[in-house]
Amino acid sequence: MSEPFASPADPGGKRQPLETRAGDPQVIVIGAGPVGLSAALLLARWGIRVLVLDQRPERGRGGSKSICQQRDVLDIWYAAGAGRIAEEGLAWTTSRTFYRGRELFSWSFEEEGPLPACVNLSQTRTEQILDAAVAARPLIEVRWNHEVTGITQDAAGVTVHCGARLLRAPYVLACAGARAQRVREALGVTFDGQTYDDQFLICDVRADLPGRENERHFHFDPAWNPGRQVLIHPCPGGTFRIDWQIAPDFIPADADRARAIRRVVGDRPYELSWHSTYRFHSRIASRMRVGRVLLAGDCAHLVAPFGARGLNSGVPDAENAAWKLAFVLNGWAGEGLLETYHIERHAAALENLEVTAATMRFIAPRTVEERMRRRTALEGGRIAEIDSGRFAEPFWYVDSPLTTPDPGRPFSGRPPRDSPCVPAPGVILPDVRLPQGRLREFCRDGFLVLLGEMCDSRLFVQVVGKVIRAPLAVRGFAEMDGTGSLAEKLGAGPDEAWLIRPDSHIAAIIPHAGPESVAVAMSRALGGSPGI
Repeated sequence: MSEPFASPADPGGKRQPLETRAGDPQVIVIGAGPVGLSAALLLARWGIRVLVLDQRPERGRGGSKSICQQRDVLDIWYAAGAGRIAEEGLAWTTSRTFYRGRELFSWSFEEEGPLPACVNLSQTRTEQILDAAVAARPLIEVRWNHEVTGITQDAAGVTVHCGARLLRAPYVLACAGARAQRVREALGVTFDGQTYDDQFLICDVRADLPGRENERHFHFDPAWNPGRQVLIHPCPGGTFRIDWQIAPDFIPADADRARAIRRVVGDRPYELSWHSTYRFHSRIASRMRVGRVLLAGDCAHLVAPFGARGLNSGVPDAENAAWKLAFVLNGWAGEGLLETYHIERHAAALENLEVTAATMRFIAPRTVEERMRRRTALEGGRIAEIDSGRFAEPFWYVDSPLTTPDPGRPFSGRPPRDSPCVPAPGVILPDVRLPQGRLREFCRDGFLVLLGEMCDSRLFVQVVGKVIRAPLAVRGFAEMDGTGSLAEKLGAGPDEAWLIRPDSHIAAIIPHAGPESVAVAMSRALGGSPGI
């Protein structure tokens, strides 16, 4: 390490604002992957000047990598100006699970919401779309060939060392990926967890496979990969992403790959456009905020890919960090709001680790007991016990210090697989199609208060508007759709006020609502800070 790293001993301590010159970055984002680019776009949307650094000389050419993009992440990308990801992605509908060639069960996404439940699109194409969106934002500058060799921070801001070059900003968001070990160590952050022994071979294969164009197939112990698994995902342009579980010490040659592909596609012609091997990791950073530095994406957590909980948790990291950094930088909230980034997103990462660890115990059992349980479930067709990955879903901030609980709407826990969660404080607001767009499109510009028909919106504007400097909109449920059906769809009462955060999560549902009670919930949602 050519430059020393240093960080404050007290990550929750109060800091003084950093004075910057006009045009200087307000946030430095380390890493130009999908999470870093998403963060930059979301920050710029709030009027924040961003400098993105990446150690690579240029955008590299890669294959599919992270391909499954969940509905709520597509919603975030629409807000960031990258809606083409949803438009170009392949919206697959059905997942089928097989054991030794016999189909055990299938499930399909519920048609809930105006956006597709999931699309498949290669990470390479996703990055191209994000690059184009970044290029259209004057507030964002991207610098390649900038390896971060040191970070120092003080009471006024952060200095990022790139060799002899020193860059300064009030805050840093580290999205540098799984290999950002030096950054984590320098911040005093551990990255505990485990690495799984078995490897996985992944190939992008273009072929005509009738009947599979919109289906995900998961094979346990097929004859063409005995004792292990194969996962097949459809992608745009007639391409299929195929993952084979292979032995820990096996190094596949060209002939091995060709043989494996032929066993999937049969005698049909095919084209191999990309291939790689990798191992699964299950790790989490001990802290996702250290002073003025926040960690996001693979830099902060790694999970096995079954269930697509990697990128689909990294982008919500970016959104959570972006609105909170923007509120602090714009003087709408105090710096204490930033600590809730760690509280909320670290809890989300822990849940993803719990879910994916259970899947890996079933897919790659390590003990005799786990192997017996897996075999019994598969051979007996015990569907409830077969785990090929619970698909990604948003985390619910029911225990967040920003959430005002409602005893009348307790959180009911994780819903059944691939089912929506009942609205409650901390849960993400369901997206609903409205005559003038989607409901969540009205949540991204600040705080939104939705009122039942018995509430006087003018009074709420007068009272709540006096105690908040952040952007605020107050709308009636009936005003949103012109019919009154929105309140019915959400289960909102006529005397209720719903307080919605800038990331579309419900901060409070207040029965018998008065403006003062909403103001109190607003204060809480801003971290109880001087920003109100």
